[in-house]
Amino acid sequence: MFEQLPALDKRFEELNLAMADPALLANQEEFRKTAKARADLEDVVMAWRAYSALLSEKEDTKEIIEAEDDPDMVEMAKEELHSLNDQIQALEEKINVLLLPKDPNDERNVIMEIRAGTGGDEAALFASDLFRMYARYAEDCGWKVDIMNSNMTDGGGYKEITFMIVGKGAYSKLKFEGGVHRVQRVPATESGGRIHTSAATVAVLPEAEDVEVDLDMNDVRVDVFCSSGPGGQSVNTTQSAVRVTHEPSGIVVSCQDEKSQQMNKEKALKVLKSRLYEKVMAEQHGAEAEARRSMIGSGDRSERIRTYNFPQGRITDHRINLTLHKLDQVLDGHLTELIDALVSTNQARQLDEAARDL
Repeated sequence: MFEQLPALDKRFEELNLAMADPALLANQEEFRKTAKARADLEDVVMAWRAYSALLSEKEDTKEIIEAEDDPDMVEMAKEELHSLNDQIQALEEKINVLLLPKDPNDERNVIMEIRAGTGGDEAALFASDLFRMYARYAEDCGWKVDIMNSNMTDGGGYKEITFMIVGKGAYSKLKFEGGVHRVQRVPATESGGRIHTSAATVAVLPEAEDVEVDLDMNDVRVDVFCSSGPGGQSVNTTQSAVRVTHEPSGIVVSCQDEKSQQMNKEKALKVLKSRLYEKVMAEQHGAEAEARRSMIGSGDRSERIRTYNFPQGRITDHRINLTLHKLDQVLDGHLTELIDALVSTNQARQLDEAARDL
């Protein structure tokens, strides 16, 4: 895999020169594409240059060991060589990961949909807990959360909630969150102290760009209605809520959280485009999706991926057999350890496939 690195280094320098060209600065679209291409190469090129420098330093150190007569100097050089070998191995592993094919959606914003499943009011409260968890994680990452649609219960939970997380790389971190999340706890209304099991489903969609989804508005039916609050009660008498139906696919999206009908329509269409984009991607990458499913799950909302056990204070991700006894911290948005483990597992799978293809 490393044989391609000198060419990548050369391409990186060409992009550096191109970005300094005043003619490119005058064309903002081309400048944006060039800047992105440079950014995509920067990490791997910097790692390659550091790796090359270490290899050169290693050769110099070996020469010292062979030529030096002073035992103390030889011993120091041997210690340095040991340290260099550790650094070289670490960089080799890093470069191997950086050279893996990138998911083209990784840098996108993400649209997430959480729906209460089995468990009635307790499931709705759990859906609310999940939304709070993701919102706090997004806040810690410096990302913005925009609620697009929600249906709240009288008890303060969510029957369903759709929201967008806006931030660079949001999809890369959250794409493995899709599936069935199960909770085990004693409800506040349970006088006998019995543990109940409830569930909520999470769907994760990369935000689709307009150029990627050819949405014919003649295929879309738009209905307007009065928005409602907890328990279905009417919030206002104006028809500001919007429901869009894509008739060829049967996909239906509703939005009612904005006061403006136009803004609700725009948000509903954004979600619709992302669902259509996901559908197209799933059809194009069926084999790849099957491989990912075998290792870390499909992200499909029908697949149980994680259990949150309150009595034991633990959270278990069933796809990678990881159990953490820090439930409170995770629900407070500290998802990094879980997410990093899922990303690492996926990278290990990709590295294994790349090794088999050699």
